[in-house]
Amino acid sequence: MIGLIQRVSEACVTVEDTIIGEIGAGIMLLLGVEKEDTQAEVEKLANKICNYRIFSDEEGKMNLNIRQTGGAVLVVSQFTLVADTRKGNRPGFSRGAPPALGESLYQAFVAELEKQGVAVACGQFGADMKVQLINDGPVTFHIQV
Repeated sequence: MIGLIQRVSEACVTVEDTIIGEIGAGIMLLLGVEKEDTQAEVEKLANKICNYRIFSDEEGKMNLNIRQTGGAVLVVSQFTLVADTRKGNRPGFSRGAPPALGESLYQAFVAELEKQGVAVACGQFGADMKVQLINDGPVTFHIQV
């Protein structure tokens, strides 16, 4: 399971010209699910995201996590994150989860974030989405569990 997180001052996701998820300050998370992923990876990544200290404290140091700031997470499924790009000029997707598993673990991930007390907004699994964000920093991390 792969998460690409960006600290944002705001973010939204649109499907067919309708905003379906939006947040103010928080984390924009692109989530890639691999075919070997299970509930264990869901819990590990969600825990990491909830506790990852990427927000500035009163001294300007990255010492605060999303819960400490009261921010939200916008979770968008991103199948292309699991692509194998090591060879050739075309990505390979053999590591990606089949759609049913991908959607199931995506929904489980969202539920796990909510269970841990984080406000969550979502994209739409499998949809053609437009994502807008203002990356704060910029601060971006690739997290794989």
